[in-house]
Amino acid sequence: MTDEAPKSAFELAMERLRKKDAEEGVTTTPMTDEQKKQIAEVRSYYEAKIAEQEILQASALKKVWEPAEREEVERQFRREREHLASERDSKIEKIRRG
Repeated sequence: MTDEAPKSAFELAMERLRKKDAEEGVTTTPMTDEQKKQIAEVRSYYEAKIAEQEILQASALKKVWEPAEREEVERQFRREREHLASERDSKIEKIRRG
């Protein structure tokens, strides 16, 4: 018997995923400090852009009373936030790949 504590479901799942990756030839390399720094900068920039969009949306909604117009304003801002999030994720993935 070993003195190891029982593994959690998460630990067991991670072991299976690592084993599967190894069998498929997938390798992972830890991120460098520079990559971490760049990713943090990208996240910070896009968090600010999304916060800016939320402020603009709140301001725009204060001026609109018609339900159809409000829905259109919300749709436009939702689309812009999705665009920013997609752009952010794309840049982060590019940094991770090196």
